[in-house]
Amino acid sequence: MRRAVRRSVVIGSVLAVLVGYAALDAVDVAPGVLTTRPLPPPAPTATPGIRTLPVVPPPTPSTSVGMPLGSLADDAAGPSAAALRARLDAVLRLPALGSASLVVRDGQSGTVLLDERGAVPQVPASTTKLLSAAAVGQVFGPDDVLTTKVVRGTTGGSIVLVAGGDSLLAPDRGDPRSVVGHAGLGDLATQVAASLRQSGTKKVTVAVDVSYAPGPLVAPTWASSFRPDGITGAVAMLGRADQRALPGSPGPADPVATTLDLFVKQLGRRGITATASAAREALAPIDGPVLGSVDSAPVLDQLALALTESDNALIEILARQAAFRAGAQTDFASVGAWIVKRVASLGIGVDGVTLSDASGLSRENRVTALLLTDLLAKAYDGRHAALRLAVDGMPIAGLTGTLEDRYLSGAGHAAAGRVRAKTGTLTGANALAGSVVDDDGRLLVFAGLVPSAGREDARAALDRLVTELAACGCRG
Repeated sequence: MRRAVRRSVVIGSVLAVLVGYAALDAVDVAPGVLTTRPLPPPAPTATPGIRTLPVVPPPTPSTSVGMPLGSLADDAAGPSAAALRARLDAVLRLPALGSASLVVRDGQSGTVLLDERGAVPQVPASTTKLLSAAAVGQVFGPDDVLTTKVVRGTTGGSIVLVAGGDSLLAPDRGDPRSVVGHAGLGDLATQVAASLRQSGTKKVTVAVDVSYAPGPLVAPTWASSFRPDGITGAVAMLGRADQRALPGSPGPADPVATTLDLFVKQLGRRGITATASAAREALAPIDGPVLGSVDSAPVLDQLALALTESDNALIEILARQAAFRAGAQTDFASVGAWIVKRVASLGIGVDGVTLSDASGLSRENRVTALLLTDLLAKAYDGRHAALRLAVDGMPIAGLTGTLEDRYLSGAGHAAAGRVRAKTGTLTGANALAGSVVDDDGRLLVFAGLVPSAGREDARAALDRLVTELAACGCRG
C-alpha cells in the first residue's frame, strides 16, 4: 500500500513539473518546442564559429536588445558610403576624434565605406591582440593542449618538473569544465607520488626545466609599474591560476619559482619527502621516464579567454609559444615581428605596421585602422579559420569581458548584444575594433584608433560612433 502511494506521489510530481515547464516554455521563459518567439538569427558567417569559454550568460532584461535580430541582409542591400557618412557627420566632428583613424567596411563585401586617416599608423593598445590571435591560430589546432609533466632526473633521487606552457594550473585539483585551472598541480603530485612509491622512492629533490619557449619575464618597452600594478603578469611558461594577475592584484615576480615551491609541498602532503633543488633549474633527460602529466584546456579556448578579458600576460605566453614552435626567436620584439609576418601571410597589407609585443602594452606598437578592418572582414568571410578565432573571442557589448559595462544605457543601449569588439586603452591612446549588425541587417566592421584624447572622451566618442553604425540603415 505504501509503495503504491509513493508511486502516485512521484508520478504526480513529475506531471506537475512537466506541465509547469510547458507553461514557461510557451511564454518564452524556458526554452523548448512550444516557444512563441522567432528563433535567433544564424551567426553572421557561413562557417559556424567554435563556442569558446567563458560561456556567455543569457541576456538579462537590462542588457537585451528590444527585438530579436533578423537574418543578415543579402548583397543586394549593401550600405551606401554617402548615406553612412551623412549618418556619422555629427560624430566625426567630435573633438576627441579630430586626429583619430576611423575605418568602416561592409563586413559582407569588404567594401570600404568610411576612411578617415585609415592608413596612418597609430598606437593600437590592446587591439594588438587581434593580430596576435590571428598568428597564434595558425600554429595551434583546435585540439592542441599544453602538457605539464614530471620525469625522472639523471640521479635516482631527482625528478624534474617540465614547464609546458600552462600558466593557468590549479593549485590542487583541476577542473575539467574550466579554462582557468583546467589542470591541477595536486593531480600531478598525486600521479608522481604514486609512481615514486611503486619504485620504492620516498625522498626526492625537484628541479624545473624551463627550456620550452624561453624569454624575458617583462618587456623592455613596458612601464615598470605594469607588473607590480597587476596590469600584466610575468610572461612565464609555468604558472598558477590562483596567482593570475589582475589590476590592483599583481601576480608573482617569478611564477615558475612559486609553482615549483607549491609542487614540492603537494608532494609532501602525499607522503613524499621533497625539497627544491639548490640549482632550481635542470634540463630533463630526453628519455627520462615520465612519472605524471596533466593537460591544459585547449589552447584556442585559452586564446578566446585572453581576448575576452584582455589578459596581457596570457596572450604574450601563447604568442611566445606559437613563435617558438614556428622556429622564431622568443624575445618580445622578435615575437612581435613574427606576428606581423603571419598576418601578412594571410594577404593583409602591413605597411607601416610594427609590433614590440603581442599584448599591446608597448607604446612603440603601430597598427593601421585599415589593417584591423581588413583582418575583421576576412575573419567573417568564412574562408580563414585562423582569423575566425580572433573574432570568436571578442567581448560582446553589454554582456562579456571588457564590454560588459558598456552600451547599457541611453542611446547606446540599442547596440547591446549587437556589437562584438576588442577594446584598447593606454594613457593617451584608445581603440575599438570589431563588428556590428545595423538596422538593415547588414554586418559592418569598424576600427577606431584615437590618439591624444582623454580616456573617457575617447571611449564616449567611439561608443557613439558604433551606436550610430548600429542604427544606420544606410542602404544606397
